[in-house]
Amino acid sequence: MGSLASHLPLIVMVGLQVHYAALAIFTRAALLDGLSTTVFVVYRQGIATLALAPMFFSSKRRQSVKSCLGFRSVFLMFVTALVGVTANQNAYFRGLYYSSSTAATAMSNLIPALTFVIAAIAGFEKLELRSLRSMAKILGTICCVSGALTMALVKGHKLLHTEFLPSIHLTGSSEGDDWLLGCLLLLASSVFWSCWMILQVPIASSCPDHLLSTFWMCLFSTVQSALFALLSEPDLEAWILHSPLQISCSLYAGLGIAVSFFIQSWCISERGPLYCAMFNPLATVITAFISATFLQEELYIGSLIGAVGVIAGLYIVLWGKAKEFAEIKPAAPQSNLQDDEISSRIDLEQPLLSDKSEHVTETDSKV
Repeated sequence: MGSLASHLPLIVMVGLQVHYAALAIFTRAALLDGLSTTVFVVYRQGIATLALAPMFFSSKRRQSVKSCLGFRSVFLMFVTALVGVTANQNAYFRGLYYSSSTAATAMSNLIPALTFVIAAIAGFEKLELRSLRSMAKILGTICCVSGALTMALVKGHKLLHTEFLPSIHLTGSSEGDDWLLGCLLLLASSVFWSCWMILQVPIASSCPDHLLSTFWMCLFSTVQSALFALLSEPDLEAWILHSPLQISCSLYAGLGIAVSFFIQSWCISERGPLYCAMFNPLATVITAFISATFLQEELYIGSLIGAVGVIAGLYIVLWGKAKEFAEIKPAAPQSNLQDDEISSRIDLEQPLLSDKSEHVTETDSKV
């Protein structure tokens, strides 16, 4: 059990990337079917909020609401929802519509590098160029991002084409100005998502209940997205879901985001934002193989080289992370994470609220 618990963050983050890959392909099909991107974000966040609402039936959960709803906590969650959810999701899905599912997952691989850069600029990420751990994180990030982009953008010789499997075709206009706009929107989405990960640090210190903070971020983003959709989508017909594909996609995305937000918040508190961000390149690998299997897309030598680069970079960073985590863990009980001044300077790689996370886990298991 102890071994499983130590590997649990790794297992759930890999599963989360499978979800993101499926979501990119599934959602693009629904958008090409006529689903409005802004309306989709509203339904997605609304369904996620409703899925999390039953947690308030727990008396212990209602008690934790009072301690987590101070002005600082509410303000942080509102800003995080605005930047990391409302702006991020609208930019991502509009970019997905203009480009492709492969481009979307490839562009999201910039998140580790962006998170690393933003954290270093903000003074949260400690860089010691003479340290083997820091060099591993830097080189692993470069290798991981380069491999994922190579797999998505470089073709080379054809390796495999699975024509014998039943397939579907996802085609749409993704050329010229639309393609460029889509890539720019996906880039903006990656910046917003990196900011979301950085902001999880102060949120975790002010509201250690990850499920509760996930609910409030979903609620805030639902209201924010609805206001944005009403302003940008004057046609009320766009709010009607016309096909089973659009309905099922909204349900899948809504329930999926409720689970994924909780998983990411928990993993960030246990391992840090950079640890979670480094798993994003796996979604590109998964998307490539799903597309080759079910969408009649061909596999090229570039895909193989890129996949090797992604996995190699991921293990390099995880090695550096494991070494650093092993050194930080013995000193963790001595840190006072209640102190705002200290918590604002801690390394993003350091696990947050180790004692409180155990308390929250015990509370969740009794709900």
